Amino acid sequence: MSGALLAAAPPALAAQAGTPRRPRRVLPGFGLSAGTTLAYLSLIVLVPLSAVFLKSSTLGAAAFWDAVTAPRVLASYRLSFGAALLAAAINAVFGLMLAWSLVRYEFPGKRLVDALVDLPFALPTAVAGIALTALYAGNGWFGAVLEPLGLKVAFQPLGVLVALVFIGLPFVVRTVQPVLEDLETELEEAAASLGARRWQTFRRVILPILLPALLTGFALAFARAVGEYGSVIFIAGNIPMVSEITPLMIITKLEQYDYAGATAIATVMLVFSFALLLLINGLQAWSQRRGSRGTGA
Repeated sequence: MSGALLAAAPPALAAQAGTPRRPRRVLPGFGLSAGTTLAYLSLIVLVPLSAVFLKSSTLGAAAFWDAVTAPRVLASYRLSFGAALLAAAINAVFGLMLAWSLVRYEFPGKRLVDALVDLPFALPTAVAGIALTALYAGNGWFGAVLEPLGLKVAFQPLGVLVALVFIGLPFVVRTVQPVLEDLETELEEAAASLGARRWQTFRRVILPILLPALLTGFALAFARAVGEYGSVIFIAGNIPMVSEITPLMIITKLEQYDYAGATAIATVMLVFSFALLLLINGLQAWSQRRGSRGTGA
């Protein structure tokens, strides 16, 4: 029956019916769009990063090692990466608490608090640094209270940590908040009906769902903090071996026309940052797989 229908059909239709049709792509023009995207990514990201590695390679192995392991540079590594990791960890805890309060509770001034979370995004970094320095200096509102207690913030590594916490908080809140909004309260009610306490419900039901988003916010806050310059440079005080950050060391090398030395330090920062972000992304993928196995997906 089907053969008779094909024989009676026009030749063009018969030819189409006899040859397998090529599957239609979901995204039309994918080849052109992918090529444009890769070209744009190469110009904006890959070429500048490659230039950093190529410029630093003009140094010999001994000169490169001397440039990136100088005592002053090592001290800046410890401050930049250590403060960035600690600030991201603090933001992961308190950012989760703030996102939870904004989603689960109603209180006076909630919209104002929600808007203030985005203030570090809109505020110029230099303005943020000057404002924090004015607050935490010895004659500032907070510094006048803290310094008599023996807690000096401005022009110390603690001031760097305060600035990095300030600029990194929105990344955690805005990453976790949508997941909390989509989280159904029936899961908590079911856990409570089975006799679970509040901490058990949070640890075994809510936290596994939030963990991938929380790790993403942590990674974003860390990445922003590692390269932060404007909001840190004022409150840090830039004391050698005490409160100098690595971006300042790069700027100092550039002002001395030591471009190879500056790119050598930048190369070390890139390698460390990529390694840490790769580790965080691996933890995020592991938590997602663990969560999918736990839910039976």
